[in-house]
Amino acid sequence: MAKYNAWADEVLFNAMAKLPEGAIQQKSNTLFGSMLGTLNHNYQVDLIWQAHMTGKEHGFTSRRDMLCPRFEDLTREQAKADQWFIDWAGQQTLASLSESLHFKFTNGQPVEMQRSAMFLHVVNHKTYHRGWVSQMFFDFGRQPPESDLSVYLADLNSRSHAATA
Repeated sequence: MAKYNAWADEVLFNAMAKLPEGAIQQKSNTLFGSMLGTLNHNYQVDLIWQAHMTGKEHGFTSRRDMLCPRFEDLTREQAKADQWFIDWAGQQTLASLSESLHFKFTNGQPVEMQRSAMFLHVVNHKTYHRGWVSQMFFDFGRQPPESDLSVYLADLNSRSHAATA
């Protein structure tokens, strides 16, 4: 799932780079104000959950900070965060994923959750908001990229068959 998550981000970011000048920053009637704002939210939430999953403090009191106002910076930083999740996932065991951790949401509400549920939330959350950004492609007369899990798995399967042929 961590590799799928990174792949889906890469597919979306690559497609966004081909949009008309200013499209990524263009104001939209959405919660985060633009494609860039929405994906900054995804990035910030990744950082928040990394902290929760490792028992560290993240220091955020909001989930709506514009951490990377430049698309190029966001692309680079999101790729680093995605790689962190790939590396983290590769180190997990059934025992570590089953461990319940105590932490606080950014609003201060105390929570207890298993690491596996936390990670599932990260993947689902990002899929949800990538969908928001994909919908915004239609504002520019463009088709959004296909970043569904099934597309990733089919691509992975076809590459596996090609390698063994």
